[in-house]
Order: sequence, then structure tokens, then C-alpha cells
Amino acid sequence: MNARLQESRVSPALVTQKAVQRLPRWALLLFCAAYVIPGLFGRDPWKNEDIASFGHMWSLALGQASWLHPNVGGVLPTSGGVLPYWLGAAFINLLSPWVDPAVAARLPFAMLLAAVLALTWYTTYHLARTDAAQPLPLAFGGEAAPADYARAVADGGLLALIASLGLLQLGHETTPELLQLTGSTLFLFSLAVAQVHPVKARWAALLSLPVMAASGSPAVAVMLGLVGGAICLLSRQDVMRQHLRWVAASTVFALVLATALSAMNLPGWSWRLAWPDGPGEVLRLLVWFTWPTLPLAALTIWHWRRQITHRHIAVPLFTALVGLLASLAMSANERALLAVLPSLAVLAAFALPILQRSLGSALDWFSVFFFTIFASLIWLGYVALHTGAPARTAERITKLVPGTQADFSWLALVAAVIGTVLWLGLVRWRTARVSHALWKSLVLPAGGVALCWLLFMTLWLPILDQARSYRFLIERMQADVPAHTLVCAPKASVALLTGMEYFGQYRVDGRASTTGDGSDHCEALVVQLPGRAKAPDIEGWTLLVRHNQRTRNSEQIAIYRR
Repeated sequence: MNARLQESRVSPALVTQKAVQRLPRWALLLFCAAYVIPGLFGRDPWKNEDIASFGHMWSLALGQASWLHPNVGGVLPTSGGVLPYWLGAAFINLLSPWVDPAVAARLPFAMLLAAVLALTWYTTYHLARTDAAQPLPLAFGGEAAPADYARAVADGGLLALIASLGLLQLGHETTPELLQLTGSTLFLFSLAVAQVHPVKARWAALLSLPVMAASGSPAVAVMLGLVGGAICLLSRQDVMRQHLRWVAASTVFALVLATALSAMNLPGWSWRLAWPDGPGEVLRLLVWFTWPTLPLAALTIWHWRRQITHRHIAVPLFTALVGLLASLAMSANERALLAVLPSLAVLAAFALPILQRSLGSALDWFSVFFFTIFASLIWLGYVALHTGAPARTAERITKLVPGTQADFSWLALVAAVIGTVLWLGLVRWRTARVSHALWKSLVLPAGGVALCWLLFMTLWLPILDQARSYRFLIERMQADVPAHTLVCAPKASVALLTGMEYFGQYRVDGRASTTGDGSDHCEALVVQLPGRAKAPDIEGWTLLVRHNQRTRNSEQIAIYRR
């Protein structure tokens, strides 16, 4: 107890037992369900990365590609490793023919997203249970119990992650980045639980970094291993120093695995170094991608600066810096920045005990106004599409997605109404009853993000599908090129190749050239063009027709015949 008091003297947190009232578990699970499930069913794979990754999985499941060399139309993946494609293909085979291949491939990645949410909660909980993270004892007693305090902080960490705008779309795709995110969060978890659950920490450490290496992120995995090793080495706790050997072993495994993949001409070590154009680009990305976790994380670092070497601050801070540097080295790449979000959410959670009431109120009111207005606009667009009023709104949507069809679904409407009513109830509950809980300032941002995602994935899902799926483009193509035709598509994206295979049932070759003998075996030629570009003249081929996506100035394809 004396050691705890000595370490806690510099803690900025003063928390009463009243402030750590428990967020009902059913409410927390409802938040997670409303975040994970919408978008899982009832939609096509969307361009570009989503359908491209699905294409590699589907080709493996059909036996059209070697499991050691995933490809679509002969085009190999440029990044992503092999593990994500194996995972999706395994679920397609497992659930075939009862489940649509796109949904079957999406299921394990939804489970990964749920695992990231759970790991973030447990990481925050165990870091908050450390002695240095505990609040100062009050002069007359009544301070928060350690377990209750840790649970309240962990609830805030999970809500902060759900509220992160950057996770919203990327977290619901079937892309390698989600497996990389799971690996980095698992490594974060291993450093957090090493003191109380050493066996779990060892397995988590041994699994995390090799998973990242096999998913296309070996360099980040090695950097995380070095940072984690330094944290263990500099720790004053014997159990953390003992954990160093497992972190080192995981780092070595990741190195060996990435090198072996590269030796087999598979995505292993790949360097995509390119610095951003300027600080403005980086600032714009950070502002929207990391909202609202980054401001709260900065507040944590400032108020807890005297404890920056303690594990509850050092672990999320230095792992977040690794992801941030990786993103900067890849020209402010948002997908590389995805792995930063759990660490920022953990840091943001430790800002809650010291958050001033004025800042918390500002965050609450901003969330109420912003998400209520945004949800109202979604409803307005939905009503305009189905009733034609207001006419100007319907006209604008039609211009954005020409030829759009407003498909009606009672199930989607009921789900959207329930979600909206729950949001209004959440606002009422938060403003009327919950005024002391630590997590109070993050419940509305998380609820607003979950609401808008639910509304988009119910009310606007048909429109988004028509705008972001290749199905409607390929259906127009089928009028000129019958199914099962051998189509050459030189330099076409993997996303388009997958669309032609999956929606049009074409046999595709993405390696053939428009010049020379590479396309002599093809019955049709497809050239992918940006925006309003003019279709080129190709010797030996006659331009048949051009088709474009249903969105303004979107990509188009030119179809040729001999």
C-alpha cells in the first residue's frame, strides 16, 4: 500500500466512487452490436480495396489460384501478405454453398473488428488497474475502488474507439489492414496484462507480431517489437523484464516470416516510402481520422506527463508513435494510421478522470448538434428519394448517382427508426441522469457514430451499393459481352478484374498487353479509363462501347472487339 501511495503522488486524477458508476453491460454490448453488424449483410463488396481483397479470397476458394500465390486474372497482390486471403477463402469454403461468398468472406473480419473492441477494453482495464494509474486517495475517504475505477476507464476507452471516425469505414472492409489492426491491438494487450496474466500475455505476444508480418506489415511489427522490448527492459517490475524474452521471440518470428514470404515471391518486405506533400495534408488527416481521440490523448499526455514512463502511459503512447511514423513514411497513408486508433483510445480514456466539466459539456453539445443534424440529413435524403419531396434534394441525389433506384425495405426502415429512437433516448438519458460518470463525455460521440453508420447501412444502402459496387457497371457490360467470355483487361485494377469475374462470370486475364501477342487469345478487350478520358485507338481492335459508373466523373471502361 505504501508503494502504491508513493507512486500515486504525482497522479493528477481525483475520482470519487460516485464517478465510477457502471455503464450497463447491455448498453455497452448494444453499442458494439450497432457498430459491428450494420453493413455486414445486404451489400456487395465495394471498390476498391474491399472488392480487390475479396477477389483474391474468392479465387483461392474456387481453386483458380495457388494458396501460396493468390491472384486475380494472373495479377498478384501488391501488399497484404497471404494470411488475410487465406482467412477469407477458408470461410468461403466452410460456408459454401449456404452463404453468399461475399458475406462469408466478410464474417471473419467482422469477428476481428469485435475482437479489436474487446481487446481495447481489456487493455485499458488492466492498464488502469496498475498502481501508477490509480487516482489519488481523498483526504476523508470515498475515493473510487480500484476495480470500479479501471472498469469505468475501460468503458471510456471502448467508447472512444467506437467514436473514432477513422475506424468507421476501414473497420468494416475485408482488407488486410483489419488483420494488421488486430495484431497490433493484441500486442498492446500483451503488454497491458503481462503483470497479472503472464501466460495470456506470452501467447498474445507470440501471435501478434507474426500475424502482422503475414498480413503485409512486417516493418511496423518489428518496430512495435523494438518499442515493446524497450518498455519491458526499462520497467522496474520483474514480470515485465521476464516478458521481454517473449516480445523478442515474437519480433524474431516476424522477421523470419517476412523474409521467408519475400523469398517465395509473396508479399513480405515491401517498402512504400513517400513523404507527404506538406504539413497541411498530415494535419487534415489527423483532424478527421483520429477525432475525438487525438485531442483527448494530447490532454492525457500533458496532465500525466510526470508518469510518462509508467506503463499505462508509455505502452499506448509509444505504440501510437510507431503507427504515426509509419503513416508519415507512407505519405500520410490513412490505412497505416488505422493501427494507431486503439492506442489513442486507451490514452483518451485516461483523460476522462481529469477532464474539466466545461470541455466535457462542449464535447457533449457538439456531438448532440452534429450527429442529430447529420442524421436528419440522412433521413431527409431518404424521404426525398422515396417521395420526391423536397424536389431539390431528390434532384441533387439523382445527379450524384444517375439512374439511381430507390429500393424500399421494411426491415431497413424499422431498424433505422429503432436506431433513431434509441439515439434520442440516449441524448435524454445522458443530459438528464448521467452527470458524474467518467465515461459520460464519450457516450454521445460513440452513439452518434453508431447511429449514422446504422442509418447509412439501412436507409442509404441501396444508393451506396449502386455508387460503389461494380455490379451495375458489369450488368451493362453483359449486353455487349456474354458471360463466360475470355476477357483481357491489361493494366486494369484487381477490383475491376474481380467485378468482371464475380458479377459477370467472365474469365479474365489482367496480364495481357494491348500490343504484341499477349491478347491474341482473348475474345474481348476491356480498358479501364479514369473520369472523362478518351478511349484510345488500339491496333487490331474496334471500340464497341463505353460504360461508366453511376457516379459523376467516375471511372469508365472501354470495350473492344476484334
